Order: sequence, then structure tokens, then C-alpha cells
Amino acid sequence: MENTSLTAQPGHLYVVATPIGNLGDLSDRAKAILANVDLVACEDTRTTGALLTRLGLHRELIAYHDHNEQEAAARLTAQLAAGKSIALVSDAGTPAISDPGFRIVRACRRSGLPVIPVPGACAVAAVLSAAGLPTNGFLFAGFLPPKSAARIAFLSKYRDFDYTLALYESCHRIDMFADEIVATLGDTRAIAIAKEVTKLHETFLVGPAGEVRERLAKTSLKGEFVVLIAPATFEL
Repeated sequence: MENTSLTAQPGHLYVVATPIGNLGDLSDRAKAILANVDLVACEDTRTTGALLTRLGLHRELIAYHDHNEQEAAARLTAQLAAGKSIALVSDAGTPAISDPGFRIVRACRRSGLPVIPVPGACAVAAVLSAAGLPTNGFLFAGFLPPKSAARIAFLSKYRDFDYTLALYESCHRIDMFADEIVATLGDTRAIAIAKEVTKLHETFLVGPAGEVRERLAKTSLKGEFVVLIAPATFEL
């Protein structure tokens, strides 16, 4: 039966996706849940506080991020067990997808506490849907390690992978990562690099890796990046 309730239930954890740029992407269900929960666990209280203010909402915010996740997960799970309803959000997109969230969800599952997804924006899914590279299967690897040798080792390992590789990369390393793709996989490998998805300056660079690298060099490197690498057998 369809879960149509817009009222947060006691002892439930709601994993709520928030916009990755365009506020209009926040669903009515997400708004309703955020308006009804007892607590909102968030990656950055300032970012989520600003979002809630724009929505005209005022909720108690609890910090839940990479540096306190283990302790916060235990504390929040205890509050859920006591009957509190909690929404888990990240700064943008879907919690636990290369963002904090895994530990509290695991703790709830271990304790038999309900976990309810409230789906919405996810950067990797958005780029996969619009880039034109194969989507019959993909490997999402999140952020690769910061060291160049580790990234090159990853690319070498999956050189002949049968499906699209999907990755996140920061503005500080995207130009270097483009160089590594060309050096390791060749300048004709079909790739896509997208940034600022759903925002005013949304950009998709799609084509042979060598050409994409050249176009990237002429583009502002501000923002968060999604990188897709097509199988070696794929032709644009």
C-alpha cells in the first residue's frame, strides 16, 4: 500500500532528500515531513537553517556530520527509541549517498526502528539521466582518494569495466582528474563532466576525454562536479 502520510510518526527516522540547487525540486512530502518532525539532524546547521527559513519553518536542529557521526547516531537512535521523530538531511541531495547517514540508518535497522525514505534530488542520478552515456548499469564510487596514484590505480583497475563509472570530484582536483583520465584511459574515451546541476550555471561537458579536458580548462571550476566515464566499447 502506498505510504501517503504527510505527518511524521513517533519513533520514525525520515531520510529526506533536499535540493542540490533548485529549491523547486523539494517535494511537497519532504516539506510536510520537515514541518512535522521533532528534530532535524543535518550536516551543517547553518545550511539547513537557511533552507528551513526559506520554507518558513522553525525546527530544532542537531548537527550530524562526518566528525561526530558515530556519537550522534547513538544519541539520535536513543531519541527515536524514546518516541521522537527525526528527519535526516544533508547539505544537498540524498543523505548517505557520499554524505553522512549510513551509521544512523544502520543503527535504526539493528534496533528495529522504522526508516522511511523521502526521495528527491541526487546529483549522480540527475547527471546519469541527462548526460547521454550508458545507464543500463553503473558503478558509483563517490569521491576517490585525494592522492593521484590512488585515482590512477582506480582508473586502471576499471579500465575495461562493462558499465559506466560514476564519481564525485571537488573543484580543487577536477582539472587534475581530467588529466589522469586522459593519461590512463586515452583521449578518445567517452566521458561527461557536469557541475552546478539544477543551478543557474549548470554545465554538461560530454564527449571524448581529450576534448572535454580542453573545454574544462576554459570553464569556471567553482562548484561540485559529477564525472561519468563510459565503457571502453561505447561510442558517442
